[in-house]
Amino acid sequence: MEQQALVIALIGALGIGAQWVAWRTGWPAIALMLAAGVIAGPIAGVIVPEQTFGSLLEPMISIAVALILFEGGLSLNFRELRKTEGAVTRLMVIGIPLGWVFGTLACYYVAGLVWPVAILFAGILIVTGPTVVIPLLRQSNVAPRPRAILKWEAIVNDPFGALCAVITYEYLRRVDDGGTLLSVVSALLGAALVSGLIGYGMARAIAWAFPRGHVPEYLKAPVLLVAVIGTFVLSNLIQQETGLLAVTVMGVAVANMRLDSLRDIHPFKENVTVLLISGVFVLLSASLDFAALRLFEWRFAAFLFALLFLVRPATVLIALAFSKIPWNERLLIAWIAPRGVVAVAISGLFALRLSQLGYGNGDILVTLSFAVVVATIVAHGFSIRHVARWLKVTGAAQKGLLIVGSTSWSVSLARQLQSLGLPVMIADTSWQRLSAARQAGIETFHGEILAETTDERLDLTQFQVLAATTENEAYNALVCSEFAHKVGRDSVYQLGGSGDDEDRRSLPEALRGRAMFTAGHGVEDISRREAAGWTFRRTRISEQFNFEDARSLLPDEADMLFVLHKDGRLRFFTHAARPTPQSCDIMVSYGPSRHGDPEANRSIAVGEGVA
Repeated sequence: MEQQALVIALIGALGIGAQWVAWRTGWPAIALMLAAGVIAGPIAGVIVPEQTFGSLLEPMISIAVALILFEGGLSLNFRELRKTEGAVTRLMVIGIPLGWVFGTLACYYVAGLVWPVAILFAGILIVTGPTVVIPLLRQSNVAPRPRAILKWEAIVNDPFGALCAVITYEYLRRVDDGGTLLSVVSALLGAALVSGLIGYGMARAIAWAFPRGHVPEYLKAPVLLVAVIGTFVLSNLIQQETGLLAVTVMGVAVANMRLDSLRDIHPFKENVTVLLISGVFVLLSASLDFAALRLFEWRFAAFLFALLFLVRPATVLIALAFSKIPWNERLLIAWIAPRGVVAVAISGLFALRLSQLGYGNGDILVTLSFAVVVATIVAHGFSIRHVARWLKVTGAAQKGLLIVGSTSWSVSLARQLQSLGLPVMIADTSWQRLSAARQAGIETFHGEILAETTDERLDLTQFQVLAATTENEAYNALVCSEFAHKVGRDSVYQLGGSGDDEDRRSLPEALRGRAMFTAGHGVEDISRREAAGWTFRRTRISEQFNFEDARSLLPDEADMLFVLHKDGRLRFFTHAARPTPQSCDIMVSYGPSRHGDPEANRSIAVGEGVA
C-alpha cells in the first residue's frame, strides 16, 4: 500500500512538474509528459503501472478520460461554434468518414496490415483527443478561430473514433454467426443514440436541480463528478465505448444551459482536468513496453510519413473545401493532429481481442500506435508555433493590457503603454466616456465587461494583464474576481488598497485584485494627484543606471507603478509584490510634475503619507 501511494505521488509530481517546465520553457507539455513517463517506466523501472494497480488500471484510465472529455465539453459553447463558419460540422460529417477511408488505405497499402485490422486501426486514428490538443493550444499563440476548430474537433471526434473501432470489431466478431454490417451498425447506432439521450437527460437533471436549491453549494462539484462517472458507466453497460459519447453530450448540454453554478465549479473542474491529463499521460507512457519496438519495421516509417503529410491534410482540405475558412487556417488545421497515449491503450485492448479472433496483425497495433503517438507529438508539439507564425495564423504578437474603466487617468496610462509599444484596450459601458480614448487612437470595447456575451465579442487570450480603474472600487473588485481564473490571480489589478481584515467596511483581499500601487491608492487618491498635476515618468534601466539610481532621482512622494520587462511582461508594483527592474527593463513611476504646484504636492504627501 505504501508503494502504491509512492507511485501515485511520483506520477503526480512528474506530470505537474512536466507542465511547469513547459510553462517556464515554452516546450510542448505533451512531449515532456511523454518523456517523463517513458524515463520513469520502461527506462528506469520506477513506475510499473500493471504491477502497482493491476486490474484497476484500465477502469482508472477510462474514468479519467471520461472526466477530461466532460470538462472539455463544458468549454464548448454554441456561440463559439458559430465563429467556426461550419468547419466543425464539416470535419465531423465529411472529415470522419474520409479520415477513416484514407487511414484504412494507408494502413493496408503502406503499413501492410490485413484489411480487418487496417479498418479498425484507422478508426482509432481518427481521434486527436483533448488530452493532447488542449495542452498544445494552451501553450501556443494560435488565432481564435483555428483554436476553436481544433478544440471542438478534438473533443467531439473523440467518442466517434472509438465508435468506429467498435463497429469494426463487433462486425468481425459477429460475421461468423451470420451478422451483417447493416445489423451491426444499426445496433451500435441505436446504442449510441441511447447513450446520447442518457447524457442529455443527466444534463437536464443537473440543470433542474442546481438552480432550485436541491443540491447545497458545497456538494455541487462532487455531485457533478459522480453524475459524470455514473453516466459513463451506465452507457458502457449498454454498449462498450459509448460512455465517451454520453459524457461529451452531457458536458456540451450543461455548458449551453447557462447555469450560474458552473461559474464557481468551472475552475475546480479545470484543476481536476490538469491533474488527470498529467496523470494519464505519465501512467500510460510508463506502461509502454520497449520489447514491442522490436516489431517495428521500416515500412512503418513510410506509414507515419503518409499519415502526417497525406492522410490528415487530404482529409481536412477536402472537408473544408469551398468553406469560408481562409487557406492559411485550413493548412494549419490540416497539419495539427497529435494523437494521445490513450490511443496506445485502446490499441492494446483491441489487439488482445483481435488476437482472440485469430487476426495475427493485432499484435503489432501497440507498436504502431506508439510510433504514431511519438511521431505526432514531436512533429506537431514542437512545430505548431513556427507553423502558425509562418502561416500568419497567430493571435497578438505581444499580449497587452485590458483596462476596465475610461477615466482621464486610465487614458493617460494607456498612452504611456502605447508609447512603449504594448497593446492596450480600454473597456467601458459609456460611449461618451470612451471618446477620449478613441480620440487618442486607443482601441476600445463598448459594453458591459461582465456580460455573458463578452466571451463572444472579446478575445481575452490577447491580454496578459487586466486593470480595473473605474470610479467604483467595489465594481473594480468584482471585475477582478470574475476574471482572476481567466487571466490569472496575479495578473488582475485594481485601484484601491489590499483590504484590511480589521476594517468591517473594506472588501476581503480574496475578492479584490492586486493593488496597483504599494500604497494602495484609491480612486479619490488618484483624482487628487491628477488635480495636483502628477504625471507619469519612465526610466530605462541599464547596467550603468540601475533601479536604485533611478529611484533616487525621483521625488520622495513619487510611486512606482509598473515595470515592462524586456521580454514584454508587464508587472505592477503592489502591496504584495515589488518587481525588481533589470537591465533593459523600463520602469514607469507616477509622481509630481516638475512644473506642478509644489504646495499641492507637499500637502498630498504629508496628508496621506505617500512613500
